[in-house]
Amino acid sequence: MKAILMTAAGDADVLQGCDLARPDLPSSHHLRVKLAAAGINPLDAKLRAKPAYYPDQLPAILGCDGSGRVDEAGSLVTRFKVGDAVFFCNGGLGDEAGNYAEYTTLHEEYCSAAPANIPLQDAAALPLVCITAWEALIERAQLQSGQTLLIHAAAGGVGHIAVQLAHHLGARIAVTVSDTRKAGLAQALGAEKIINYQEQDFVQETLSWTEGKGADVVFDTVGGDTFLKSLHAARIGGKIVSILATPLSLADAQLARLRNLSLCFELMLTPQVMRLHEERIRQRRILEQCAALIEKGELGVLVTHRIPLEHAGDAHRLIEAGGMTGKIILTMD
Repeated sequence: MKAILMTAAGDADVLQGCDLARPDLPSSHHLRVKLAAAGINPLDAKLRAKPAYYPDQLPAILGCDGSGRVDEAGSLVTRFKVGDAVFFCNGGLGDEAGNYAEYTTLHEEYCSAAPANIPLQDAAALPLVCITAWEALIERAQLQSGQTLLIHAAAGGVGHIAVQLAHHLGARIAVTVSDTRKAGLAQALGAEKIINYQEQDFVQETLSWTEGKGADVVFDTVGGDTFLKSLHAARIGGKIVSILATPLSLADAQLARLRNLSLCFELMLTPQVMRLHEERIRQRRILEQCAALIEKGELGVLVTHRIPLEHAGDAHRLIEAGGMTGKIILTMD
């Protein structure tokens, strides 16, 4: 099979095409999937530049998001049969092979039936961002109908899914974006208040929108100064959920304490990194719920770039350039 190997830590040039044998089933509970596409996430480029989890296990196949059709099922598999369309988040962190390849294997319990009403390739863009947004808003923030929510970078991969989930939950949504095109996308997805962070102070705009109170919930997908400024944009007693690690100074921590803020962190990779089987099944159930919303027309994914597998390096350069709208996928045919 054709595959892209990360041969060493470094820039996008360390991604090299090669021919490998099709993988065998690791157990009787595993599936082999002929991949239609692999999703590209900023995580992939970060792990390529600095392998954080398994630095000594190179070369590696990156890419934790995939979609395709079951090619072979183990003798004890009960959830799927050969030919079924599936999507999933599995592998790609440096130990278990990821999805920059024509075939992959995974445990049947970590796999969800793909939404029937979108192209199978596009389903590869969904898993990581759907699980991240769901866990952040529904599980960490416990977002409720009528609450006010500020989402940073709302036109990005996680951001545009978060806007839709929040709209589905009945929240009032403010977003930060960088240009009018992204503003139009966020508004079409359900955002009420649009803040161009390059021209406006998002703290002041959020306070004005909430009549001086601040947002009930802030969802930070940017980190750094954006996270720290968000301490002032959340209401007293509000919640801030971030998908990035940003150091807090003593003064920042004291401010958060003074304002009784709940600071939460969201890393959807934890169940995979820490090998938590039941937690991975829980995440698969999130994908199943997201697939149901997609089939009802209440959730969608914007795929802006479809790049052939052999040009994985170009996909990494594109995502590292920043300012992405929607998602990038690698296609296998």
